[in-house]
Formats: sequence, C-alpha cells, structure tokens
Amino acid sequence: MKEFFTTILYQPIFNLFVGLYDIIPDVGIVILVITILIKLVLYPLTKKSIVAQKSLSELQPKMEELKKKYKDDQQQMAQETMKLYKEHKVNPFGSCLPLLIQIPIFLALFYVFRDGLSGNELRLLYPFVPNPGEINPVTLGLFNLREASPVLAVLAGAAQFWQTKMMMRKPAPKVAGEAGKDENMMAMMNKQMLYIMPVMTVIIGLQFPGGLALYWFLSTLLTALQQLVLFKKKPESDIIEGEVVSK
Repeated sequence: MKEFFTTILYQPIFNLFVGLYDIIPDVGIVILVITILIKLVLYPLTKKSIVAQKSLSELQPKMEELKKKYKDDQQQMAQETMKLYKEHKVNPFGSCLPLLIQIPIFLALFYVFRDGLSGNELRLLYPFVPNPGEINPVTLGLFNLREASPVLAVLAGAAQFWQTKMMMRKPAPKVAGEAGKDENMMAMMNKQMLYIMPVMTVIIGLQFPGGLALYWFLSTLLTALQQLVLFKKKPESDIIEGEVVSK
C-alpha cells in the first residue's frame, strides 16, 4: 500500500513540486501553482460537492419535519427521506466523494512539503527533472514554509470561516411560528460549525509546516470563490445527483 501511495500520488506531486521550483525558485508561488492545478483537476467533483451541500442545506427544514412526523417509525422516515431526495433530485452522497479523494492528496502534499522543503527524497526525482540540490523554504522573504506559521494558519482559518458562512441557513422569521423552530435549530447548529471549523483549522495549521497551511489557505479560498460563482451563476436550477441542470 505504501509503495502504491508513493508511486501514484507522492512521487508525481513531489516531482511536480521540484520541477516547478526549477522554473520558479519561490516555494510559495510553486505551492500556488500546484493548488490551482489540483483545483482544476478536481473541479468537476468539487462542483458536485458544493451544489450537493447547498441543496442538502436547503432541504433541512423539510427533513426536520419528517423526523418529527415519523419519530416513532424509523423505517417509514427512511422511505420518506429517500422520497424527498428523489422529488428534489438530490443525491445525499454527492458531497462525499470529492472529500474522500482529497484526503490522500492532502496526505501526499503533507509529505511533499515536509520532504521537499527539507531537501530530502531527491532520489525520487524522475530522470528528466533537474535536481536543484537545495530548496529555499522562504517565500517572498517573509515566511519560512518549513516551519509552522501562525499567520498562515490564521489565514487558513479565515478562509474556512468565509466558506462555511456561505453554506449557513438564516434563522426563520418570527412569523413562521412553530413551523420555523426546526429551521432555527438547524441555523443554530450551522452557526456553531461556523466558528468550530475555523478554530480547528487554525489549531491543525499550527501543527503543520507553513507550506501545508499555505496550501490549505489557498485551496479553501479558491473553493469559497467557486461557491460564490456557482451560487450567483445558477440561482434557479434543479439539482440532479449533485449537478446543476438549468431549467
């Protein structure tokens, strides 16, 4: 399994990292380029994930109604839930696959930045990739990406805050009465996640090399921008298995 991971993910990304550094001798810019390339490759899956998450969020009030109506009949609730998904053409698993795919990529990047910035594992370079001998971990004369960076960790947390905020449900208006209680509860839970996720991002970012925190910041920022574009571009659409289909 380790050999498979090294051959399929780690070594190609490592060679891409070093090859780009041979052309652009600034690791920060190299990480930016790698982030953009990965986002382009994963764009179709990320698009499905974003739209699926938004559609599931919008269905939460109806989901809460089903839970209340069929609280004593779990089987019927499951059937009604699947019926609700089918009626609104929502795939509940549409947001899972992109996340699962990004986990091994994130692990590969962790090892690449750790080894690449320290100059280790240069033996894994392909014959056509020049060996730079040494890689300067400082970018823009400001950040040593070999070491943990509080600034980059906070930036990653701020980007996570913005991305999460776009997914939040607003509290139901007071005139909604009893019917708005479930929606307000979901809004409260979303609000808690709005602060928990960024804090966790900062804490984790402080434990990793600055290079990984920079990637996390850039990746989250690009995802948030993608969300912004998708939400504005497709305001009136049907959702089929996490994809947008214009009416």
